[in-house]
Amino acid sequence: MVTYPAPATHCMKVTIYHNPRCSKSRATLALLLERGIQAEVIEYLDAPPDRNKLLRLLKSLNLSPRELLRTGEAAYKELDLGRTQMTDAEIIDIMVCNPILIERPIVVAGSRAAIGRPPERVLEIL
Repeated sequence: MVTYPAPATHCMKVTIYHNPRCSKSRATLALLLERGIQAEVIEYLDAPPDRNKLLRLLKSLNLSPRELLRTGEAAYKELDLGRTQMTDAEIIDIMVCNPILIERPIVVAGSRAAIGRPPERVLEIL
């Protein structure tokens, strides 16, 4: 976890679930920094959210577990996640064990969250 410095005038806690290898994630982090927003950076592949944290993120995002899946990942196909009979609980358990399947980046500001696709989308919650 890395915290980037920013002016003290910004007091809302902002967290980004970040993958530094992802161009959208890097662009979203850069957008926050350009605006002087201090962000707690969680490299979620190294420090994946547990089940309870993932449930809170889903609630803040107002998404179902299936909507948060990265369908283009090899693990999606390998685990046959396109099956419609999977329960939300099963999908969450799989995402906890395979965080590469979690859409990124996720920015959380207070009780609100947004996926940075496109990066400017996170500005709606700030």
